[in-house]
Amino acid sequence: MISRTHRFHGYNSLRHVYRQGRASRGALFAVKSAPNPRRKTYRAAVVVSRKVNKSAVARNRIRRRIYEVIRQLEGQITQPCDIVVTVFHSTVLETPHAELSGQLKKQLKEAGSLSK
Repeated sequence: MISRTHRFHGYNSLRHVYRQGRASRGALFAVKSAPNPRRKTYRAAVVVSRKVNKSAVARNRIRRRIYEVIRQLEGQITQPCDIVVTVFHSTVLETPHAELSGQLKKQLKEAGSLSK
């Protein structure tokens, strides 16, 4: 799990990233990233809709898995930016960690928030 300083939420923060961010869409989730020069480090949010899975336990498990992958990649995030990962497929729950990590790393590079 990433630390509290690296998490963000709130409708206005998410709206800014959705409007201004660069997008990268994959098979399981989409990543949007927007630079934020007012910060010293990155912030990340994971959005899992109730349409993905009705169970709150499952949605929270998906969220924790994505946050863990982001935590492992935090040394490679070079600039202060806001990252929003929008999950739209329930198979993220059963996807192996290595595959999930590779997919997220690839999409973060495409969105421009990970060093090449």
